[in-house]
Amino acid sequence: MKISFKKMRLLLIAMLLSVGALSSCESDSDDDVLLGEWQKQSDFAGVARSSAVSFVIDGKAYVGTGYDGSSRLTDFWMFDPATNNWVRKADFPGEARSAAVGFSANGKGYIGTGYNGTSYLKDFYEYDPATNAWTQIEDFPASARYGAIAMSFANAGYVGAGFDGNYQKDFWKYDPATATWTEQIGLQGAKRLNGYAFTVNGKGYVSGGLNNNVYQTDLLEFDPATAQWKTLKALTKEQRPNETFPVPRTYATTFSINNTAYLVGGTNGAALNDVWKFDPATDTWTKLGDFKGGLRQGAIGFGIGEFGYVGLGNTGSQRYDDLWQLNPTIVSE
Repeated sequence: MKISFKKMRLLLIAMLLSVGALSSCESDSDDDVLLGEWQKQSDFAGVARSSAVSFVIDGKAYVGTGYDGSSRLTDFWMFDPATNNWVRKADFPGEARSAAVGFSANGKGYIGTGYNGTSYLKDFYEYDPATNAWTQIEDFPASARYGAIAMSFANAGYVGAGFDGNYQKDFWKYDPATATWTEQIGLQGAKRLNGYAFTVNGKGYVSGGLNNNVYQTDLLEFDPATAQWKTLKALTKEQRPNETFPVPRTYATTFSINNTAYLVGGTNGAALNDVWKFDPATDTWTKLGDFKGGLRQGAIGFGIGEFGYVGLGNTGSQRYDDLWQLNPTIVSE
């Protein structure tokens, strides 16, 4: 059968259009491929709880305090990712509490502030993993409070904001070498309760939380070398047109690995389970799907090596004792 030149040209055009359509479909599919796979780890060995604290020392995570739905707690545990195992350590010696803060600095861990069910707290304790022993240190020098934020750098910890009957925005540095607290420049922008904080590449970041029952959208950067704050673009459409970013929230969980921060869950009136990656080098957010453990607020989060971990927390009255590991290099769909 002889095909005319005109028909041949039409056939070629149709074939090219077909290839273009297939390429377009493949591109759309690629857009749906996300980095990051969640894998369940060994369950937390203590009772299920929310609003616990955690910190990391020498590649191991330490977790304690919190609220099980009826009682505040003082038990304290170590998680070793190398063996995927939990070991109970010396109980936290202060009053049982929830909504405290924890940080690590200079090879030791610190827990303080919080709420005991009737009163706000300001006492602070140092944990030495070498001796498995606690020592009470100088009280937090500002007002007793709960729902504060904390940051860890190599040789110092920072604590601020929270609620003492009023919303707060003050900021304090603890130096283990001198065992002293020093007031820093307070947070720029709003006061906040139950905001979230993380450190990446030597700087700290703060966002979220409530101020007078309003969810906060600002994003702040703290440089411990200069003790100065910088205001980044807020998490709003006005300041981030054509960008993706997380909605404002409280009780969110964060961790940092590979010079990148991750934000998981929280609540904005309803429990959330979304997962976001923040790149401070470009001040951009990327959504990484949803947390495999489900809706979650008041959870713990920490990064060790190449992996991030999220566990415990609650959804309504349901409290959890699970632990999940995020491998950010695995492709999932």
